[in-house]
Amino acid sequence: MPTVCQALVGIGKQNRREIRTASRLPRRERARAHGLSSLACSGKSTGCPSQVVQAPLTMGEREEDGAEEAWLQLRPVEPLPSQCCGGGCSPCVFDLYHRDLARWEAARASKDRSLLSGQESQSCPSKLSPETFLAFRISAMDKLTKDTYCVRFALPGNSQLGLQPGQHLILRGIVDDLEIQRAYTPISPANTKGYFEVLIKCYQTGLMSRYVESWRVGDTASWRGPFGGFFYKPNQYGELLMLAAGTGLAPMVPILQSITDNADDETFVTLVGCFKTFEGIYLKTFLQEQARFWNVRTFFVLSQENSPEQLPWSYREKTRFGRLGQGLIEELVRCCRRKPFALVCGSAEFTEDVARCLQCAGLTGDSYFLF
Repeated sequence: MPTVCQALVGIGKQNRREIRTASRLPRRERARAHGLSSLACSGKSTGCPSQVVQAPLTMGEREEDGAEEAWLQLRPVEPLPSQCCGGGCSPCVFDLYHRDLARWEAARASKDRSLLSGQESQSCPSKLSPETFLAFRISAMDKLTKDTYCVRFALPGNSQLGLQPGQHLILRGIVDDLEIQRAYTPISPANTKGYFEVLIKCYQTGLMSRYVESWRVGDTASWRGPFGGFFYKPNQYGELLMLAAGTGLAPMVPILQSITDNADDETFVTLVGCFKTFEGIYLKTFLQEQARFWNVRTFFVLSQENSPEQLPWSYREKTRFGRLGQGLIEELVRCCRRKPFALVCGSAEFTEDVARCLQCAGLTGDSYFLF
């Protein structure tokens, strides 16, 4: 079995209502007993009647109550925890709630509904926005593995989505009257016109998974964005060391594509995909095509297989078995042709473990990015 360096060199040669019960304020009632002034009476001791006859509300009081009720109906609804994707997006759904609540309180205090116009003007957005959801039609839905789909969404005309490589979107779903939101990264090239594609893995107990599996071509789904703190610039790094587990491959795909599509970008790329089995590797054809470029190498780590003989010949030299651990990461860093900048994406456990290994391998905090 050749070392990683030998294998990679060889390959390189081959070219987020509580249903916030908007509790209405109780209607104002005045105790007036046959012309008596309001007294804090206790019935028999003061001679007050046991039943207080309440005078009907005046016209002005009814109008005031009606206005108060109308304002309460306009009060923003606090999001449920399920409506936060947990990805640290800015603005988060809770940020938007607090902004709209402050706007509502200011409008209510001044009795000026026009101050709410900023919120209402976004009810029908015409283009992608981090603050408001926009519906896109599903034009294709391909099942890549038993639990993973590549879903294509149509864009109006020949327009582009407007994301930078590696940025992500927030998907909103409704399951059992519960709103949920999750983050996904489009895998289509950033300059793709007329559509964008998303890689989505479904889980047996996942609420969003139930929503996704109910989709059919022609349905619509609502997205907002873009989000993301990593912005790639051509030739910014000597080499990108991409370490991805499962669908963590998604943000790597458009970044890699942008490099190979740009003849002036001489960034080296070493992409390491970690999967359970060979059959579970996503986008095999795309990865094979990318590995033909002079500056791209691909490498795989399979955690539930141990026999190279069961793999196609073209994968045997660039596949290791087990898990991506300290020793292998150190070897990968050493084998990089230039000083690497690492990109890491996967489960929270995977990301934390890999970050620790990268530090032990000599990479400082400004030498890697965790999606």
